Amino acid sequence: MSSFGPSSAMVGRDADLAVVHRGFGTAVDGTPAALLVEGEAGIGKSRLLREFAAEVADRADVHVGWCLDLGPARTPYGPLTGILRSLVSTVGADEVREAVGVGAEALGMLLPELVAVPSERERTSPERLRDAIATLIETAASRAPQVLIVEDLHWADESTLAILSFLLRTLTRGRALLLLSCRTDDVRRGDAVSRFIAEATRARLLERIALQRLAADAVRTLAEQITGHPLSEVALERVQERAEGVPFFVEEIAGCTAGPLPDGLRDILLARFDRLGDDARRVVQVASGAERPLAHPLLMHLADLPEERLDDALREAMSSGILVISDDLYRFRHALLREAVHADLLPGERSRLHRSYAETLEAHSDDTESGDAAALAYHWQLAKDERRALIAAVEAMRHAKARFAFGTAARFGELALDLWPQVPDAADAAGVTHLELLHTLGSILRNAGDGERALTVANLALDEVDSATVDPRLHARLLRNKALYLVNLGRAGAIPLLQQALAILDGNVDDELVTAERVDDDGLRAELLNQLASRRMIAGDRMEAIAIATEAAEVAARAHSDDQLSIAANVRGASRAHLGDIEGGVREYALARDLARGSTAEMRYRVNYSDLLGLLGRYREALLLAEEGLARARVLGVERTSGSIMAQNMAVPLLERGEIARVEEMLARDFMQGTLRVFRMYATMTWVRVLAWRGRSAEAADAMREWLPAFRETGAVERQIWYDGVVMAVAVAESAGDQRGALAAILAMIDDDGPVLLHQRRLLLQAGAIIAQLRAAGDDVAAASRAVAAAWAAQSAQLRGGTWSVILDALLAPTAEALDEAIALADGEDVPVTFRVVSRIERARLLVHAGERAVAAPLLAAAERIADELGHVQLQAAVAEFATAAGLRAGDDDESALLTARERQVLALVAEGLSNRQIGERLFISVKTVSVHVSAVLRKLGVSTRTEAALAARASRALS
Repeated sequence: MSSFGPSSAMVGRDADLAVVHRGFGTAVDGTPAALLVEGEAGIGKSRLLREFAAEVADRADVHVGWCLDLGPARTPYGPLTGILRSLVSTVGADEVREAVGVGAEALGMLLPELVAVPSERERTSPERLRDAIATLIETAASRAPQVLIVEDLHWADESTLAILSFLLRTLTRGRALLLLSCRTDDVRRGDAVSRFIAEATRARLLERIALQRLAADAVRTLAEQITGHPLSEVALERVQERAEGVPFFVEEIAGCTAGPLPDGLRDILLARFDRLGDDARRVVQVASGAERPLAHPLLMHLADLPEERLDDALREAMSSGILVISDDLYRFRHALLREAVHADLLPGERSRLHRSYAETLEAHSDDTESGDAAALAYHWQLAKDERRALIAAVEAMRHAKARFAFGTAARFGELALDLWPQVPDAADAAGVTHLELLHTLGSILRNAGDGERALTVANLALDEVDSATVDPRLHARLLRNKALYLVNLGRAGAIPLLQQALAILDGNVDDELVTAERVDDDGLRAELLNQLASRRMIAGDRMEAIAIATEAAEVAARAHSDDQLSIAANVRGASRAHLGDIEGGVREYALARDLARGSTAEMRYRVNYSDLLGLLGRYREALLLAEEGLARARVLGVERTSGSIMAQNMAVPLLERGEIARVEEMLARDFMQGTLRVFRMYATMTWVRVLAWRGRSAEAADAMREWLPAFRETGAVERQIWYDGVVMAVAVAESAGDQRGALAAILAMIDDDGPVLLHQRRLLLQAGAIIAQLRAAGDDVAAASRAVAAAWAAQSAQLRGGTWSVILDALLAPTAEALDEAIALADGEDVPVTFRVVSRIERARLLVHAGERAVAAPLLAAAERIADELGHVQLQAAVAEFATAAGLRAGDDDESALLTARERQVLALVAEGLSNRQIGERLFISVKTVSVHVSAVLRKLGVSTRTEAALAARASRALS
């Protein structure tokens, strides 16, 4: 067999390489891009990325990381640590520390060399870590284009996938290109990698390049480059028959064309190995047990060969094309070779090899790399030493948890549970009891986003509890955790669990406890009381919530916990406000703000108070508070994480102010992906409203239908979610033109005997608009008007007056004077912008009925202009319908005069033959916005196609 010589030029991948270069061009222009190069084993994914990296090396910084094959449980942040270290080296440690601010401590969890003192987990957070990584990439990208390559995604751990998903959604600026390679035949349906790819593809965050097998001409070219001489037709046919167009197999088979070919692919892969000398075979077998590239000292220790013989063996293995050197480390030229050699070992050989690795890692570990613990668990498990594997698995779980790699930590925790029955002294070996392991694992699973599994583990733990012997504090925490998991899943049952936990703590009061222990107990008791008060408040039991939160504050004061005092005030503030005591609620929120010390309490105040301001229609204040919260999140290093929830909290005020494009931009990258289900529900409600606003009624209905079971389940225990379900139902019905259905949903809300929250105010105001439209259509709406008016009057005195009351009264009982006042008020701040159109349409109706058509015309024109500027399809249709019915529209030859300035710009570009995307690029607006304008143009011109629109525009000189 000839020595291996890589082909001088890559074959058959010009089109694929061009796609990668196109993505690079996008990144160089300042818009981050991401591509997934996928295909079967040996198809040439890594070769394509190496070729690209070499071509752009003089124009960009290239950073490469590899996912490691450690079986089901993998190294946390496998490929990212190397990439981050390379980025820090490129930027400079001092500049990195300055750029990421407080996030430097979080980065220090992965890169200890970045901080003078090892980072303590308690001083940072997973949010800061994710934000710091994104900031580091953006900082590097401000200096030069950055290419980040993650190889072998099919072996990625959950922590790596979580960070990649986060980066895809939050990196919206900067010269950064993310390239991923993935072996498709190693991705199982439904696993973490499969879900990551599916979600990123569905959200259009990732472009996929599927590498195909080579055609016959490309196979010939590649084989002849490997052999160095032309192939006969017979030889080419033999290569084709076995390799089937897979480049790696073409390379392997090309060297065998002069003799008999091995029988199967496994034999082909081992053909080079079988021709090695004994020492080289020994070295290659030893290397096959490694989960990562090997340094020379480690390989020398494991191979147990004299140095000169080891050098000769390595040269032979490399000249044969089995091993290569990369960054002074030895690795297999291709993972398929490693897998074939390792699989060829006898079971005893394999077990002894992994024992040697494990013993060597234990002897040389300095506890600086979390990967050591993961590797130890991997090697001890394959060495069939269950006790040591258990010890290593628990340690790996702790390492991963300490670095916020919760998904990876969960894998090791579950491995420990699997190994537990096989180890007689498991608790002594692991250093934890089985109950403590379950307690920790449940929390890890919850933080990893696997609420169902966390709940299952919590149930297993509680089933094991013996109340006579268990530590009451642990028992209370287990109950608290289960309650939290139920809340995260939007399910009932949290309140009795929290009550039980408090009863256990109260029954454990011991006057002999030292002060520190009593303070700790009071801290836990205050936390439980606040959680119970919050549950009561969210369920609508506001008086009970206030009483419990007041007790929580008393306990928190004994525990010297300002944050728990802040949270208690926060709960009381919301409860008082929903009872109608707005002034009292505002005072409580001011107290919550002043008491907040930690970031959790502070962000909770900002999220909840801005939400209250939005419910009260104080949109400007709500946005100001939320934007201040985002600025504070930046200071705290959690802008893209906790800050994203704050950003979502801004969506409703922005929508009510008519900033629809900004809301669409916020929702487009799906920031809430991977968050708790209740936050996904909030985002879904907003998205349904956006779809309805844009006239995409079928999509809005589909989204509501998909999530309706969840809204019904959670709405039974969270009253605000119940109201959000009503909001969606109204929006979907209105979007479909079903005004009666929309009104019926609001009337059902009024008749419901559940607790009344502030959420009903906006729906009652919307009822006024719906009633006005139904009245104009001839419906008898007297009873509905009385019901809505009565519900509004039932509010507290602090809520009945004001702008909204004036507008609602004018719509329920329209008079010229009332509507003129409503129009003036609707044009001001803190009124949903849609009422600028609704009030004008209603006033125009009165004028037309009074025969004052000339006065109505400019009023209706103003309504049309506002509706068009808002891009609100329902209002556009309502204006057009009334204008047509009232005969206020100009003649057909003047239709284009009704176009707004922006619509005339769009029409001009349509006439040039530009696509929606090209128009958006020319006018610096989104494709969705272009689509809305094009639809409005077609409707106003009375045509059905873009070509007809252009012809009609030219005929009426609309473009002149």
